[in-house]
Amino acid sequence: MSDWKTSRTLLIVGEGETEVAFLHHVKAIYAPRGCGLRVTVKNAHGKGAKHVVEWTARQRGIADFDAVATLLDTDQDWTDVVARKAKSARIQVLKSEPMFEAMMLRLIGQNDIGDSRALKARLAPFVGNNSLRPENYAMRFDPHCLESGRQTEPTIDALLALFPPLSH
Repeated sequence: MSDWKTSRTLLIVGEGETEVAFLHHVKAIYAPRGCGLRVTVKNAHGKGAKHVVEWTARQRGIADFDAVATLLDTDQDWTDVVARKAKSARIQVLKSEPMFEAMMLRLIGQNDIGDSRALKARLAPFVGNNSLRPENYAMRFDPHCLESGRQTEPTIDALLALFPPLSH
C-alpha cells in the first residue's frame, strides 16, 4: 500500500505511565486505522516538566514527525525557561494543571482539591482502580465526556485538536 505517504504523523509524549494510558485511550477513539493520522505515544518516565520536554526534544531528533506534543503536569519543574525550550523545539505542551489526576477529575465533575496522593485515590474508582490500563478510561472518559470537556479544559481541547474530528 502506498497511502502511508498521505498520512500525517503525530508524536505525543506522556509524562508517565498514567498519561500514556490515557493517550492510548484517546488514540483508540480519535485515530482509528485509515483516518490519515499515524499517532505514536511514548513515555518520558516522569521526573518533572524539564525532563519531559528535554526527553521529547530528543525524540523529535530521532524521527521526523509532522507534529509533536507532550502531556505533562505543571506542579513540578514547569518554568518559563522550560516553556521556551519546548517552543524552540516545536513541541506543543499540553499542561495538566496542576496535575493529570486533577484535570481528569474536573472532566467528570469531581473535586480537584488535594495533594498528589489524594487526587490519585479520588480518580482510582473512575478508572477501575488501575489508571495504567487504557481500556479503563473508556468507563468514564468516553467521546461525549471528552468532547464536552473541551469547553472547560483547554488542555483537553488542545489535545483533541491534534486529531481529526470524530465522524458521527
